[in-house]
This record gives sequence, C-alpha cells and structure tokens, in this order.
Amino acid sequence: MKKVAIYGQYLQEDSLKTVQEVLSQLNSRSCDVFIEKNYLNLIDGQVDLSIIKSFDALDSSFDLMISIGGDGTILRAVSYIGKLNIPVMGINTGRLGFLATLQSEELELAFKLLFNGKYRLSKRSLITATSTHPENHLAPDNFALNEVTVSRMNTTSMIQIETHLNGELLTSYWADGLIISTPTGSTGYSLSCGGPVISPDTQALVITPIAPHNLNARPLVIPDDTIITVKVMGRENEFLASLDNRIASYPDETELTLQKADFTIDLIELEHASFIKTIRHKLLWGEDKRN
Repeated sequence: MKKVAIYGQYLQEDSLKTVQEVLSQLNSRSCDVFIEKNYLNLIDGQVDLSIIKSFDALDSSFDLMISIGGDGTILRAVSYIGKLNIPVMGINTGRLGFLATLQSEELELAFKLLFNGKYRLSKRSLITATSTHPENHLAPDNFALNEVTVSRMNTTSMIQIETHLNGELLTSYWADGLIISTPTGSTGYSLSCGGPVISPDTQALVITPIAPHNLNARPLVIPDDTIITVKVMGRENEFLASLDNRIASYPDETELTLQKADFTIDLIELEHASFIKTIRHKLLWGEDKRN
C-alpha cells in the first residue's frame, strides 16, 4: 500500500495528534500520501506538510483511504470512492464508531497489522436511488452505504409513502418518513426507529417507518435483490430524500426507485476486530449492572 488518501472533516486537538501519528506511520513506510484539499487547509501549519500532496478526486491508482473522524466522516469518504474499489480504514476520533472502529491509541499496532497483511476486507453493499424527476438531484453520487430516507419537509403533518416491491404494492405508510437501510446502516437511523440489527454480510435490506401512524406497520427485512419504488404525497409540495448525509428535495409524487448497487465498499477489519465484537462493545450487549 504505497499510495494513500486521507480524509477528514473537522480538526480538534485530539484528532490533530491522530493525524500526526498517521502521517508518521505512513512516512516511515515511504508511502505517497495525499490529503483531501479542504482537510489539508484545516491542518496546514499544524503538521509538517512538506512532502504531502492534496486531492479533490480519487482514481484507481490509490491503494488505501484513511478516514479520520466518526462514522459520518466515513460516509462522506465513501462518496469519493464509488466504484474505484479503494479499501477504507476508519480511525475513530468521534463518538460511537460503528464503521470507524479503530481507536487512536491503537495506531502503532494497527499499521503494523495493516502492512503485514493481517487484515480482511469486509465488503459492504450499497443502495442506489434514481428518480422520475427530470432533474435527478441525487446524481451523480446516487448511492448510500447506510440508508436512503424519504421524509416530510417544512411541515408537522404526516406524509403518505406508497411503497412497491418488485412492482407489487406493499402498503402506503402514513408516517414522518421511511428508511430503506443496508445491513451496514441497520445499526444507524433504522435501529433508532426500531429496526433490527443485521450482520453486514447478510444479503438483505430493511424497510423501517419513522413514527408510523399505521399501528400495524413494523420494520420489514427483504432480499437485497428487491427493487423498491416509493412515491410520497403530503400537504406540502415537496419532500426530502437523503442518501446517508446528502440531502435533496423533490416535488410530491416524484417516484424514487431504490435497489442494491452493482459495487461494494471494502472496509478494512484488522485481525483482532469483528462485527460481533463491535456490537458487543458499542451496544453494550451482555452488559448487566447486577453483576
């Protein structure tokens, strides 16, 4: 891994130390390091950048992307990667860290494992979204690693979300919105709305309503080769559609088609890490204050 991209969004005192350690580890291994242009401007003057280059887009010549921040930072980093098959290693300087699982104090060991090949690639599926509207506001990065969400806009009223699976009517949800989540996103927004936790290698999607007025509406797990279409109607003229942390608005009755992407994102898992360990530690599974 000789050509490495680094991406971050914010610079805080603790994350600055992390950046310095990352650069030290990469420089000691003679890596060609590129830092995203805006992030480079944030750290300029804080660290030695004499041999560092910047990027505002990636190409297939890169061997690795390092994301420094929280899970939201990884979601933004993924938008740079798309179909390029560049693996991502997330270093957590945020809060929870389901995707960015590597802690700052582990960096020396982490880079030793990484450059000795003691890691695996966790291939994560994505969702793409297309619309019937002449201006597809979600293009060109019309993919999401976590979830696609449709929700109400500028109103306290519910919206109606007519939902079809492979052309067959599922139901019309009366709710604040609807989340269509990948297994990766099942521990995010969907989980907080009552959705299930799904292992990342499961070939499934989850449909989770947000505050449904239909009392019998429950999260639904479906095969990931299902084509989902949704059409939103409400008292306002527009609704919101979000792909992870990218948001666009559409006129009511615009139809969105959602389906599994034809590419994956590779997250690096070092040999001592696993999804099971992550949910046990992050969700405190098995914790019992009585013992």
